[in-house]
Amino acid sequence: MDKEKKTEKNETLVRGLTNRHIQLIALGGAIGTGLFLGIGPAAVLAGPSVILGYALAGIIAFFIMRQLGEMVVQEPVSGSFSYFAYKYWGNFPGFASGWNYWILYILVSMAELTAIGHYIHFWWPEIPLWVSSLFFFIVINALNLASVKVYGETEFWFSIIKVVAIIAMIVFGVYLLISGTGGEKASITNLWNDGGFFPKGLFNKTEHGYSGLFAAMAMIMFSFGGLELIGITAAEAKNPEKTIPQATNQVIYRILIFYVGALVILFSLSPWRDITEGSSPFVMVFQNLNGLEFSLFGKIIQFNTLIANVLNLIVLTAALSVYNSSVYSNSRMLFGLAQQGNAPKFLKKLNKNSVPINAIIVSSCFAGICIIINKLVPEKAFEYLMALVVSTLIINWLMICYTHLKFKKSISKSGVQSKFPSIFYPVSNYICIVFLVLILGLMSITGMEIQVILIPVWIGFLFVMYKLYKPE
Repeated sequence: MDKEKKTEKNETLVRGLTNRHIQLIALGGAIGTGLFLGIGPAAVLAGPSVILGYALAGIIAFFIMRQLGEMVVQEPVSGSFSYFAYKYWGNFPGFASGWNYWILYILVSMAELTAIGHYIHFWWPEIPLWVSSLFFFIVINALNLASVKVYGETEFWFSIIKVVAIIAMIVFGVYLLISGTGGEKASITNLWNDGGFFPKGLFNKTEHGYSGLFAAMAMIMFSFGGLELIGITAAEAKNPEKTIPQATNQVIYRILIFYVGALVILFSLSPWRDITEGSSPFVMVFQNLNGLEFSLFGKIIQFNTLIANVLNLIVLTAALSVYNSSVYSNSRMLFGLAQQGNAPKFLKKLNKNSVPINAIIVSSCFAGICIIINKLVPEKAFEYLMALVVSTLIINWLMICYTHLKFKKSISKSGVQSKFPSIFYPVSNYICIVFLVLILGLMSITGMEIQVILIPVWIGFLFVMYKLYKPE
């Protein structure tokens, strides 16, 4: 009997994430390099109307989060949406959902590790890219092996840095507008005085393809990838019935403040025609201060130099945050798959700190291989791998929406009362599904055909793997 209890304990994750950890993990999942560096391309396509696009995409993402939130509050288990797909939909959906999510964040890990090397290179160009990537690869994996509390604490401070940076940018931008020190071009009228709020129209087609808000929606939606991380934390959250709903509900307000607020400031400080694909909202806010300088410890510091260093620190923090969360979420997904019987049993092993050690090691090995692949194979191969990220993200969201429908029907039949009901069920589910399908349609006509084609190919590959593996 004691042996059975010991075995059960050794296969159980510890609830070491507090309310403040969950709050910042949820917020950090919504704030990544997409906000700091990825706004430029969407802004070029849509002009000021991209603000509306982010608000709309944020609402859709919130609906999906509420659907996932209802399931994980009802059953706060490891494996998150893979567990629910397995239980309420079927064995293959559980298998496909879990492995799809795992490969998604293996590829994201590869991209972030590569980016980290470039950010370090900015300060110390003499350090080879692979050396700095390897250094943070070891550090982040070591932190995750320590305990879930160490992961939560690390992610808490990573998220704090990102949040403070955005708030500072918004506050300083408001100051520049109100004080009139933002430059001659700075004015709230930039939102509508050059071609209106929809300067590129909605469906207008140029010689380069479709432009306008609808064309930008595909790019905008992917900025919210990572919000589902809150579902992964459920099995290790203290008092998940309280912390998960709080974090989920507050995300929508924070999205509106951080994304929409930052964009309003961005377009007010600079006309949309001045924005380039490589522009960052931080650079746009401070660019009007060119030529200013100040003294620090007896040295004259150019404001431009300070801006460049601060921006590099912020994007480095964002990349480390994403990689940190990728290591965490992938290991928990593998652990959940192993518990389902959809992955090898050895992945259920926990170390003395109740961390899935084998799942972390396996995931890190694959992420490390991806770095090597990125260095050795032609650039086109890397491009196709990153295209698969987009495909897996769409699959992930669609499966959450549909699994939630199955979940609701099941608990309704059994007469179980939901602890955290989703919003506008089932209408919101169908709205999200239709919206995501429309995104796929837009992708197919705006130069992202390969991502759409990869979806059935990838699902077919997962089905073959499922048949070959023959899960228990």
